[in-house]
Amino acid sequence: MRVHKLTFAALVVAAGLSLTACQNDDDGSGQSDPSSASSASSSGGGSSSGGSDQGGGKDSGGQGTAAGTGSDENGKVGKCRTDELEITAADRTIDGDGEGTVAVTLKNGGGRDCTISGFAGVDLKTSEGALSAKRSGQPADPHILEDGESTYFGVNYPINDSGGSGVRVTGLVVTPPNETKSVTLDWPGGGTLPVTDGAGSPVKVGPIGGIGQGG
Repeated sequence: MRVHKLTFAALVVAAGLSLTACQNDDDGSGQSDPSSASSASSSGGGSSSGGSDQGGGKDSGGQGTAAGTGSDENGKVGKCRTDELEITAADRTIDGDGEGTVAVTLKNGGGRDCTISGFAGVDLKTSEGALSAKRSGQPADPHILEDGESTYFGVNYPINDSGGSGVRVTGLVVTPPNETKSVTLDWPGGGTLPVTDGAGSPVKVGPIGGIGQGG
């Protein structure tokens, strides 16, 4: 009986040791699995987050591209902005003409083609206040102004040959077609305008693309 008791006790001890070892193995694998799962989850979350970010990037880029592509596909070119135009003025009066002519040049420096048409807004600064030019009766044809190219229009005004002091001109204010921002230039034409008693402006502006008589 003593031998059997010792054998049974030994078996119990051995079984206990085996069970402890198994539990340690299970705990170890249990610790390993959450770590792996966390890593995968983090990796998966990163991928998901990255996918979301990339998707957002693609969406943003896609919208930008679509807008640009849509404009190109539709053949639409944006209008010329004041800030994109280099605007200058020069006297182009021809001897013998009954009127003086100032040619206004608009050069496209915006880095892109743009459309421009119609009539620019023109005001003369004078000693008597602002004087707005009247549009001529010439047709205004739209056209595309390529980057680096220039277009022109004319400002026609009466020459002061009355012998009097007249109305002194101090500046030229130009507002490109369909724009609200103006540019103020030095007036290159005759220093004075004749004093007139008639209604309306004696100054006329021609359409974009021509510097002939206001008509």
